[in-house]
Amino acid sequence: MAPATGTPRKTGRTGKTRDPSRRALLAGASALATAGALGAAGCSRVASASGAEGGELLDRLRAQGIVRLGIAGEIPFGYIDTDGELTGEGPEVAKVIFKRLGVERVQPVPTEFGSLIPGLNSQQFDVVSAGMYINPERCAQVIFSEPDHQMLDAFVVRKGNPKGLVDYADVIRAKARFATGSGYAQIAHAIEAGYPEGDIVIVPDQVAGMNAVEAGRVDVFAGTSLTTREVVKKSRRTEATKAFAARVDGEPRVDGAGFAFRPAETNLRDAFDVELRKMKESGELLRVLRPFGFTKVEMTELTTKELCSG
Repeated sequence: MAPATGTPRKTGRTGKTRDPSRRALLAGASALATAGALGAAGCSRVASASGAEGGELLDRLRAQGIVRLGIAGEIPFGYIDTDGELTGEGPEVAKVIFKRLGVERVQPVPTEFGSLIPGLNSQQFDVVSAGMYINPERCAQVIFSEPDHQMLDAFVVRKGNPKGLVDYADVIRAKARFATGSGYAQIAHAIEAGYPEGDIVIVPDQVAGMNAVEAGRVDVFAGTSLTTREVVKKSRRTEATKAFAARVDGEPRVDGAGFAFRPAETNLRDAFDVELRKMKESGELLRVLRPFGFTKVEMTELTTKELCSG
C-alpha cells in the first residue's frame, strides 16, 4: 500500500477530500514518497513509551503537541493528497480525537502497509491510522481501538469481468492470476479459499493492483470494497465487482478496522476509545467519513474483543 507501482512479486501475504483522478493518485504517490523520507528522518523525535502502568504516551503527546500517524498511502484510508496534505478516513478521525485529547497536531509517517506494525512497535510513529483490519494475528502484536468501520471484499477485474469472478472460489475455478496488496487481509482470505499461497502476486497498493490488471499481468486484484470502488473510477479498462463477504472457517466474514497502538499504551488507547464512542453515538463519525465514500453500510457494531477472538 505504499503508493508505488513497482514490479509485482509473488509471496510464498482504512476532512476535505477530492474525487482523485488517476493522475492525482500518482501525484499523491509522489508526495507520499517525499513525505516518507522526511518522516523517516525524524523518527528519533517520536515520544517513547514508559514502563508506567498503562503507559505515559498520552501525557508525552500532550506535552509535545504532536502525534505521529503511521499511514500506508491508501485512498481513502490514509494518504497525502496532491497538495501535500494528510487526509483520509483514519487521519481525519484522528485529527478530531487527538485535538479533544489535547494534542493539536498530527504528522504522517508513510510506509508500506506490511511495515506498519513493525514500525509502530519500533517507535517510528505513535499510532497506526490506516484502516487496518482487526484480527487475531495482529491482536497478538498490538492493541486496537474499537473498530470505526466494517468492510467487505471486492475485486478489480477487466471491463466486463470476462472470467466471471465474483468471489475467491471463482478465482480458483477460473485458474485466474490473483494479486493483492502487501500485508492485506485478502491474502489470508484467498489462502483460506484454497488459492496456492506461492502463486499470489503481491503489489504495493491498489493503484499498482489496478495497473497490473490493466496490463494483463494478473486477472484480478483483491482489496476492500471501498478501495476497489474508488480506484477504478477513472479507469477505462477495469471495473470493481460487487462487495462480498469472504469465508473464514466456513463462515462469511465481515471485517472491522481500527487504530493500532503499542501494547503497553492502554491509557492512550482507552482515552481514544472514549472519544470514538462519542463520535459514533452522535453520528459525527459518519459525517467525518462520508466524504471518503463511507455510508451507513460501513458503520459497525462489531467489537475489538470479538474480532480479536476470530
